[in-house]
Amino acid sequence: MDAFSYDLRGLKCPLPVLKTRRKLSSMTSGALLRVETTDPLAGIDIPHFCKEDGHALLETVKTETGHRFLIRKR
Repeated sequence: MDAFSYDLRGLKCPLPVLKTRRKLSSMTSGALLRVETTDPLAGIDIPHFCKEDGHALLETVKTETGHRFLIRKR
């Protein structure tokens, strides 16, 4: 299954989490979402959001400009 890529670079807290939540709500269960961020707080906020909402955080990668996350919708 291919992951849908979602570019949230340039957005500041809380927008990366809010937009990730909205995007996941429109996706089917088990779908993969790859999120790119530049907000330093996303490294804390996205994992916390996934845990709270029951999504599987499959991968977290620190990039030159921020973070990349791979999330499987619950």
